[in-house]
Order: sequence, then structure tokens, then C-alpha cells
Amino acid sequence: MSLKHKDLLGLQELSPEEISLILDTAIPMKEVLNRDIKKLPTLRGKVVATLFYEASTRTRSSFELAAKYMGADTMSLAVATSSVQKGESFRDTAETIEVMGVDLVILRHAMSGAAHYLAQCLKASVINGGDGWHEHPTQALLDMYTIREKKGTLNGLRVVIMGDILHSRVARSNILGLVKMGSEVRVVGPPTLMPRDIEQLGVKRYYSLDQALAGADVINVLRLQLERQQKGLFPSIREYHQHYGLTPERVRLARNDVLVLHPGPMNRGIEIAPEVADGAHSVINQQVRNGVAVRMALLYLLMGGGAEV
Repeated sequence: MSLKHKDLLGLQELSPEEISLILDTAIPMKEVLNRDIKKLPTLRGKVVATLFYEASTRTRSSFELAAKYMGADTMSLAVATSSVQKGESFRDTAETIEVMGVDLVILRHAMSGAAHYLAQCLKASVINGGDGWHEHPTQALLDMYTIREKKGTLNGLRVVIMGDILHSRVARSNILGLVKMGSEVRVVGPPTLMPRDIEQLGVKRYYSLDQALAGADVINVLRLQLERQQKGLFPSIREYHQHYGLTPERVRLARNDVLVLHPGPMNRGIEIAPEVADGAHSVINQQVRNGVAVRMALLYLLMGGGAEV
């Protein structure tokens, strides 16, 4: 089985079988990370470019490492010092990169739909590294991989996604993927940070964090995205933490073996207490490691790797 499209633009386009394929393919990729020599010839001769119009640490770095571990060459475009600053259009920048021989472009952009537009313009494959408030599919895939690795399945789990749902592309991709894979998804946050028609995605809406956490198998804590917000959506940082911060006391409302996830970067002491972020239930560092494996799997599947892993 293979992916049906040349691009990964969002989880909305993927079937449950394709999601399972990606997660299954990531298993041997993770084994590579434990080797002394983390290098495969699988994608030798291929070129991967990262085109990030927004800041990133984890997504960009893990994609570049994933490409290098698979044997591909990498090209990283620093938008702040590129011809974009001279007025070059988004499309012209991408086409310039493609004619240099790039096989796959990873894009992060502030505009929702930017990755879909780019995929229509290029013959090269495109991976959405996050577009506006729309989707962040690879983050959701690594989250699902981490959950499945620890729990053995995604089907039937109670997953709580908490915090700034309105501005979160991570939340949307996780909802789309988890619902397809049979999880019960609960979303919880302030009314001002909750999309109006969120139930149409197949989730249960809560405004009380304590109620949402009751019996949860997984808690995915979202970053409070202060840079995307208008003023007045909540009274203060202190009050946000008081009502919607994940504390050790609130973790105890969930199941004894609950997993705590966070896509990063964390606002410690705001959406998550330091004791929780560093506690026994946290799999936040494992998420980062698994992100490399999942992105290796995607590069392999999209660029037609043929060598044995």
C-alpha cells in the first residue's frame, strides 16, 4: 500500500488506512535512531527543501534531520534573508527552488491554504509544516504515533485536547486524525477560545476542565498562542492558569496511566505546570524523538524510497 497523493497537506485528505501506513512505517524508522550510525542510503540523490515563513524549532529541525538520516540532501531557505524581502512572490520563490532540482518542499506559512496552493504550482511533493490556523498534519501524526506506542491502540481512547482550540492548527489535525482512528475526543477551553461549530468535527465540547479530564486516557495540552490573539479573549494569564492550567491535582482526575502531551514550545506555569511537564505522565520528549521517525516515514513514502531500512 502507498499514499494516494504526491503531497501531505492535511489529515482531512487521509484515510484511516493511510494514517496506519504512516504510523507503521515509522516503527522501523525509529529503530534507526537507536543505531550508532544513523544513516541510510534510501533517499540518496533526493533533495529536500524547508521553506519556513514562520519561526520553528522542532518541526524544521526534525525534518532536516529526518532527510539527512535517510540519505537525502537538504536545503534550508532563510526567508528573512532571501529575495522575499525584495518583494519576490511566494510562487516565484517556490518555483525558483524547484528548478534547482528539489524533490520535496516542506512549507510553513501564516496563511491558511498556502500548502494547498503550493502543491498546485509545483511538480515536487509538498508537506504542510503548518498553515495558519488550518492544519499541522505531521504534529498530529507524531502525537498519534506516541499515543499508539504507549497505549497499543488509538481506538476507544478518551483523548482530551485542552486550551486555545480556536487558534490551534495542531488541535484541528489531531481531531481529524484521532476521530478517524476511533478515539473519543474531548475539547475544553474558554468559550472565547473555542470554535463555534467544533462539534461538527465529531468531538465533545467542554468548558469545565475538571469535567473533561474525568477518566481521560490522554491529555494533549495546547500552547496559549498569545502572538495570534486579540486582546480581551481572557482576563489575565493568572486567571487562565487558574481555570485552564494543567496542574498535578488535575492530572489525578484522569486515569492512573494517563499520558500528557504538548506540541511545544511550552509556556510553563501558564497552560502546564512545570511539575506536570517534567512528571511521570509526560511523554513530551518522546514526542520530539518520535517526530523524527514519523517524518522519516513520510519522506520515504512520498519520495518512493526503495532500499531496505
